[in-house]
Amino acid sequence: MANIKSAAKKARQAEKHRQHNAALRTRMRSAIKKTVKATQAGDGTAASTALQAAVPQIDTMVSKGLVHRNKAARHKSRLNKAVKVLKAR
Repeated sequence: MANIKSAAKKARQAEKHRQHNAALRTRMRSAIKKTVKATQAGDGTAASTALQAAVPQIDTMVSKGLVHRNKAARHKSRLNKAVKVLKAR
């Protein structure tokens, strides 16, 4: 535990930020999983809808600095590729 008042405040703020960031990351991962499940189920319309919801979530995490832009691009690329393959069938 911090001995200085300002350090104790910073520790409280850091914990609050950590919890908020964890919730945002969970929201992004859930959106990705929803898209993956729809593609695995073979439902093209649901997969397309889930992808349209997931992409802004991923982009938001990049702008907030929670996810690296290359990781976000990789996720979006793979999801988009899976949905396109599903639609081509």
